[in-house]
Amino acid sequence: MDLSRVIAISGKPGLYRLISQTRGGFVVEDLEKGKKISIASNYNVSLLDNVAIYGVSQEYPLAEVFFRIYKKENGGETVDHKVSGAELRKYMEEVLPEYDDSRVYDSDLKKLFQWYNILHKNGLLNIDLAAVEAAMAAQQAQEAQIEAPVAEVEATEEVAVEEKPKKKAPAKKAADKKDAEEKPAAKKPAAKKATAKKDKDAE
Repeated sequence: MDLSRVIAISGKPGLYRLISQTRGGFVVEDLEKGKKISIASNYNVSLLDNVAIYGVSQEYPLAEVFFRIYKKENGGETVDHKVSGAELRKYMEEVLPEYDDSRVYDSDLKKLFQWYNILHKNGLLNIDLAAVEAAMAAQQAQEAQIEAPVAEVEATEEVAVEEKPKKKAPAKKAADKKDAEEKPAAKKPAAKKATAKKDKDAE
């Protein structure tokens, strides 16, 4: 699936393939009618590669949503975009239950399914499901290997913190302080004795 040159033009229905760029704008091909037209540079153009669907916790690239629809339909076309909004939302719940239904409007869903069917008819959704799923599994395994060493380091740090109170260095310092306090007390009788002897000699 290559969406790098597929665009949507604000104010114009359908999808277009970007052919070339001119001084004043672009030359595009209407994917439904197969006609080439020129558009001015002041038109609001969106590359499908940069379009995403709002999710509850993250945004989902359009290519990923298309892949999910393609997988659900076993490579076939999807629901008609002209059905009711309730039907579109029911279908979307099956394809992408994580989508944010408060920020994705019925008009967005109509475009989504219309675009999918246009791309499908033009052979732009030829996806090797087995290859994509294998790549996704390999990526998940790689991410799991990266996270594992981090967890081991955190566990080692916790053990080290628990073992610190076992050290008896503070107790030794307390003992040294106690000995220092007791030594001057032992010398006091000797000082008194020397004074008494001095008084005896004076007599």
